Amino acid sequence: MKFPKDFLNKIICGDAIKIMKKIPDGAIDLVVTSPPYNIKNSTGNGLKDGRGGKWANAGLQKGYSHYDDCMPHEEYVKWQKDCLAEMSRVISDNGAIFYNHKWRVQAGLLQDRQDIVSGFPVRQIIIWKRKGGLNFNAGYFLPTYEVIYLIANPKFKLIPKANAYGDIWEFTQEMNNEHPAAFPVNLIDRIVSVTDAKVVLDPFMGSGTTAISAINSKRDYIGIDISPEYCEMAEKRIKNHQAQSKLL
Repeated sequence: MKFPKDFLNKIICGDAIKIMKKIPDGAIDLVVTSPPYNIKNSTGNGLKDGRGGKWANAGLQKGYSHYDDCMPHEEYVKWQKDCLAEMSRVISDNGAIFYNHKWRVQAGLLQDRQDIVSGFPVRQIIIWKRKGGLNFNAGYFLPTYEVIYLIANPKFKLIPKANAYGDIWEFTQEMNNEHPAAFPVNLIDRIVSVTDAKVVLDPFMGSGTTAISAINSKRDYIGIDISPEYCEMAEKRIKNHQAQSKLL
């Protein structure tokens, strides 16, 4: 594979770290991603006993396609830190990473993901407040948000007036999507549109939402996913979106 002809506006099926290693230093302006949360290795959710709600018959119940989402915690942390190291290498001096993750309680203790993001230049935390939700654990209140870590190089800036947004964003979860943990398009539209990034990378592309947002803002995208099933899903969704856009 050669950059950029084999990367730009493509969905690349493969291991995120191995594919990112083929991208030159500083070649990417913006990374927007949400990795698997290691949610099956959890003591506080209802997935193990079938109370998965929306997810009862979806990938989070059975494990992601080609990935079971159940690593030993220390192994998961190392993997994610290695992923972030590659993301940091490929972004430009004025680039940034929007790294979405979910805080959770594990064995009665909060995991706030500091063991993953420590050592990286986290400039800000954005709260993505979801509407609705289910809670199967009587030991704590219903979790209603996920966290987006803005990991930014020193020269990163938002476009004019975009800094007027607050740091709590409310978007409804994506419900009409075959992928078990899809981003809402409106959420990623906001992230992409408030930057002047020309090339947007998502190393955990899933169903293609980041690519669709890049297209909406007339930017180039690179998508990576380990699952052939999700790569095919993303490509189909992108083609449908482009066809619908031409009709408008």
